[in-house]
Amino acid sequence: MKKVLFVASEGVPFIKTGGLADVVGSLPKCLDKEYFDVRVMIPRYTCMKQEMQEKLSYVTHFYMDFNWHEEYVGILTAEVDGVKYYLIDNEHYFGGFKPYGDNVLFEIEKYAYFSKAALSALPLIDFQPDIVHCHDWQTGLIPVYMKERFRGNPFFWNMKSIMTIHNLKFQGKWDVKAVKNITGLPDYYFTPDKLEAYKDANLLKGGLVYADAITTVSDTYAEEIKTEFYGEGLNGLMIARAGDLRGIVNGIDYEEFNPATDKYIEFPYDAVNFRKEKVKNKRALQKQLNLAQDDKKMMIGVVSRLTDQKGFDLIAYIMDELCQDDIQLVVLGTGEERYENMFRHFDWKYADKVSANIYYSEDLSHKIYASCDAFLMPSLFEPCGLSQLMALRYGTVPIVRETGGLKDTVLPYNEYENTGTGFSFANYNAHEMLRSIRYAEQIYYDRKREWNKIVDRGMAADFSWHVSAGKYQEMYDWLIGY
Repeated sequence: MKKVLFVASEGVPFIKTGGLADVVGSLPKCLDKEYFDVRVMIPRYTCMKQEMQEKLSYVTHFYMDFNWHEEYVGILTAEVDGVKYYLIDNEHYFGGFKPYGDNVLFEIEKYAYFSKAALSALPLIDFQPDIVHCHDWQTGLIPVYMKERFRGNPFFWNMKSIMTIHNLKFQGKWDVKAVKNITGLPDYYFTPDKLEAYKDANLLKGGLVYADAITTVSDTYAEEIKTEFYGEGLNGLMIARAGDLRGIVNGIDYEEFNPATDKYIEFPYDAVNFRKEKVKNKRALQKQLNLAQDDKKMMIGVVSRLTDQKGFDLIAYIMDELCQDDIQLVVLGTGEERYENMFRHFDWKYADKVSANIYYSEDLSHKIYASCDAFLMPSLFEPCGLSQLMALRYGTVPIVRETGGLKDTVLPYNEYENTGTGFSFANYNAHEMLRSIRYAEQIYYDRKREWNKIVDRGMAADFSWHVSAGKYQEMYDWLIGY
């Protein structure tokens, strides 16, 4: 039995702020239980839902030397969907109304504590993983500590580490003196070939230098981060470690995102009957959002954080032009104030065409995936992206920019070869995006049979976790040396 421990700052069903939690919640369930004993370790935040708190049972506690004093470490456990979870308990670090705060130095101290506590807890819970699989900067110190502090203990001798980058933009940076003080790491570790980057200490960089293998969440993103534009200052390191770096695209949970059984939608449908049934959801949504009720109008959906990264400056630039077309636009999400207000303005100006829903709702997001004809995602960069995978699953045709995971998962429509699952454009340019949208409109209105075939191919694509899990298993085997 090969043993793997996932360590991350969030994980479904306990706590979620983004896609990282979905990966940590879904991937362990899909690894082959016959060969792999996979467990997960996350912090126990006091802001977790009460029903999840009640599932936890106490294992043990101890005191750990951290940041110049003895710090309490509690260990709780729960089993969910056949996966064993351990939660590290410390109210000083994990209290508060949300998992992440705005005080960067405290965040660094909090996750330095978590990284050290995660490793210190292992002998006490009697779990000796072959591989510790770390996610994002919050766990960047784990590979470092494994090669430093814990190296002297025979318990850790054969343990390997993997670092997965979900988004290279977030690195955990602060000045060297403070980080040295908190982590207790000697001067030796704070040099440009280790934890130091551009005069700061950088936790993610430490993880990337010391991990035995590195993965990121799509093949294209694995290539992109070796370039200056996408490399966020670490492109040199990514080139140096290219031999240990691989891209494995994320999946989505095909049980949860299934138009045939989705509890959030009124009219279930599948790949066989979507031509008749899907439109009923569109009618219901048009009514709910006070849009013009017309089956034939092309409805475009957007479910996203409203930020520059997601390409909203492009949308803002052509919004007036787009609203001259015979389309409807349904937006759901929150983010930068200027984009929130931009959508509110167009909702007011074109009330029967644009619906701006500036909040987040699981319920409405499922309805948008199920009701819209197309789904717009013009990201500046997108390590993997999950929304386009959900859109494909629901027969909603993605219109995306060719970057990161979007390029790997959405095949551009080719009218001469009758192939493709969506529409895409290459350059980060508003009018190139508008041309793609208008090309999609043209196929939708003038060649409906072709459009339905694009939907067919999209719904037939398999982006369930089982495909990705197979690739992770291969990597684990390679790393352990089986």
